[in-house]
Amino acid sequence: MASDATGLSGIAGRYATALYDLADEHNSLDAVADDLRGLKGLLGDSKDLRYLLSSPLLDRSQQTSAVLAVVAAAGVTDMTRRLVGVVGQNRRLFALGAVIDQFLQILATRRGEVTAHITSARTLSDQQINALTEKLRSIVGNKVNIEAEVDESLLGGLVVRVGSRMVDTSIRSKIQRMGRAMRATA
Repeated sequence: MASDATGLSGIAGRYATALYDLADEHNSLDAVADDLRGLKGLLGDSKDLRYLLSSPLLDRSQQTSAVLAVVAAAGVTDMTRRLVGVVGQNRRLFALGAVIDQFLQILATRRGEVTAHITSARTLSDQQINALTEKLRSIVGNKVNIEAEVDESLLGGLVVRVGSRMVDTSIRSKIQRMGRAMRATA
């Protein structure tokens, strides 16, 4: 299992590094990053698109053509479109999400930015995200990018991950801790 993850990381890392170098050379890092964030959102929102990327039933040209049509409709830059085409022709579309994550991680690292993954029970307002950003910036001392997601099973509160550190203030985890404490005393 670990070798599969390492293999995917290696593939994604090579594509992401090559794209970063090319985008940097053409002064289009921000445009490519915006494209990739948009594609990441599409991948997260569309089960059909995720299936398309990983389906062994479609041949390489069918997959590539379909994904290129999606990225063209999304209005991405030529560099991002070419990346998707190369990844598709090399039969690596299953790694596209990992390539996006790796590229964004390389970009953030080279800019001295830290990514905080925030999970909340409800969608956070812009004001709440700004407050969290400022608080985290004061704690970590770097520019902080927020990646927010919603998990209604938390019931309330937040789960914040920055690097290897995690703070879980969700109501769900508090209820679980309380249940364990009650079982331990029973």
